[in-house]
Amino acid sequence: MIDPETKDWTWVLDRPCADCGFDPGAQSVAAVPDLLRQNAMAWDELVSEGVVRSGRSDPLRWSSLEYLCHVRDAFGHLDRRLALMVSEEDPEFPYWDQDTCAVENRYDDQEPGTVVAQLSVAAEALASRIGDLPESALTRTGRRDDGAPFTVASISLYALHEADHHLADVTQLPA
Repeated sequence: MIDPETKDWTWVLDRPCADCGFDPGAQSVAAVPDLLRQNAMAWDELVSEGVVRSGRSDPLRWSSLEYLCHVRDAFGHLDRRLALMVSEEDPEFPYWDQDTCAVENRYDDQEPGTVVAQLSVAAEALASRIGDLPESALTRTGRRDDGAPFTVASISLYALHEADHHLADVTQLPA
């Protein structure tokens, strides 16, 4: 069993990620929708090439299929959080236990083609929501249950990092 994730990844909004190369200062919220769509297409290519599959090459690291499932579900959760941020004043986001979700939903038993199709739909929903926002909405706030604060702009960049980071995780997995 993989140890549950305990790292607070909000630091990626302040400085580049050494693991995947994501640089929040080099990104604009206006570019996020297209970058999310490109990320979804990259996942689709990996599935088509047979790169995404079940089975862990390292028992302490998710399989490529588990990462794919996680990104699909993360897109959905981040989209719902953005919806809350634009409809409520400084909402607290419901807790999402990503590790329990992976186990309960049997990520490693899902079918890659189905998952990547679902990821594409989730990516488009999130990209459209971000792309349709007026600039005045970018400063609206929300917070995780642990108190970590976000603006619409910062959670949009956080979503892009999530997608890019896990794509890098998969492309760096041993064959």
